Amino acid sequence: MKAFLKNYHQSPRKVRLVADLIRGKSVRDAKMALSFLPKKSAPAIEKLLDSAVANARSQGVATEDLVVRSITVDKGMVMRRSRPFARGRSGRLLKRMSMINLELQAAASPKKKRVTAKKISQ
Repeated sequence: MKAFLKNYHQSPRKVRLVADLIRGKSVRDAKMALSFLPKKSAPAIEKLLDSAVANARSQGVATEDLVVRSITVDKGMVMRRSRPFARGRSGRLLKRMSMINLELQAAASPKKKRVTAKKISQ
């Protein structure tokens, strides 16, 4: 239940802000958070999350109890451009891209706690 997004046109530093928000959350909570987040990468990560859920569905996993196990944002390609500056010089512009890896897992069922009677001393 994995999904990858390669060469997304935004720097990894900015995308990691959104990725940190949904790490460890359930799919439903993550989609809710991403739908209201005013960041450029939020719709792309939401689409990636939908892709991972579709991959889980095709493997026959129940999609109601899925959790974002891990989401990593790594450096992708770098486009190098130049820009003219004063006195005939030029400067370098680096347009960085990101590679996003998303992995889902089924949520573990909560363990029942053992209830024991306590002695009350007075």
